[in-house]
Amino acid sequence: MNAFSFYNPVKLIFGKGQLAKLPTELSVFGKKVLVVYGGGSIKKNSLYDEVMNYLNEAGMEIFELSGVEPNPRLSTAKRGADLCKAEGIEVVLAVGGGSVIDCTKLIVAAAKYDGDPWDLVTRKAFPEEALPFGTVLTLAATGSEMNSGSVITNEETLEKYGWGSPLVFPKFSILDPVNTFTVPLDQTVYGIVDMMSHMFEQYYHNATNTPLQDEMIEGALRTVIDAAPKLITDLENYELRETILFAGTLGLNGFLQMGYNGDWASHNIEHAVSAVYDIPHAGGLAIIFPRWMRHNLKVNPERFAKLATKVFHVDPSGKTPEEIGLEGIERLSSFWASLGAPVNLSDYKIDDSQIDLMVEKAMARGEYGNFNKLNAEDTKVILTACL
Repeated sequence: MNAFSFYNPVKLIFGKGQLAKLPTELSVFGKKVLVVYGGGSIKKNSLYDEVMNYLNEAGMEIFELSGVEPNPRLSTAKRGADLCKAEGIEVVLAVGGGSVIDCTKLIVAAAKYDGDPWDLVTRKAFPEEALPFGTVLTLAATGSEMNSGSVITNEETLEKYGWGSPLVFPKFSILDPVNTFTVPLDQTVYGIVDMMSHMFEQYYHNATNTPLQDEMIEGALRTVIDAAPKLITDLENYELRETILFAGTLGLNGFLQMGYNGDWASHNIEHAVSAVYDIPHAGGLAIIFPRWMRHNLKVNPERFAKLATKVFHVDPSGKTPEEIGLEGIERLSSFWASLGAPVNLSDYKIDDSQIDLMVEKAMARGEYGNFNKLNAEDTKVILTACL
């Protein structure tokens, strides 16, 4: 494996009834709080009222920013940052899924930055300080509750990029599986695809001697694959929600990527697609990732074969590594389709009319991918296969 350093300061508070710890955790950082949330689902399931009751009991002065989009927009983060500056906000609370948390990360950094927040996303500038924030997670998917990464869409320029800073780790994250009971079926499936995609991204690397990391990812994937079909038929099953919720956090909190760099090319392609078409991120990944796998199978067939046998239980008898790997890819595609995930870009009514634009967006920072570098031609081949 490669030399590495690991840092993750997030206090993870996991389990039923843990929201009661919110006043204690939040009041450490101040009394003026901005609560950030999405389209209002937390008001329908009573979580909003619970959070507000705890904040009022703690004597917090409450401000709100609602309406964070599924692909969080730069303009929304700017509004949040401006509100923080105008009102002297001391601490921010993100209540929602990964999109809300990603938006909050830019808010807390931009609140302490005098320039355009897009500078932070495009790495023209780097945060020097940030407001503290915590999270109350409502969706198992991105792992943003326990990492320092964020993805933001600039709706004016049709650009969507990931960025991050050690300054935007949450101070704490409260994860109660009960708060995911009301997540609808489609969003539950998207979350499962997303967390599995994060694990796959990390699995495809070029380091050597990573048996422990491989086993951790393979075991996490097997656990999700076992739980997911049961969960989609029993959405309020506590044990299944608990398993999937923890898997989403583990999938991208850094634990699975010690000693190597994952690939992340599929995410880069998906960001280009959803920047142009604003489709659900995980829906795009369900379509793109198997095509990326097929495109890169010959780079290291043994790696694909290992995943196929260890995770998808492909019988290797009498088959070449490439044949084993291809069968594993087919089983992944079938598994995601069986959950109800999209299969082709045409499922979102996307045709080939904007392929060149999507390729351009994907190539904005040059060749990409760590397992195998992709160029514009590779990108177009993959996108064409996704149609």
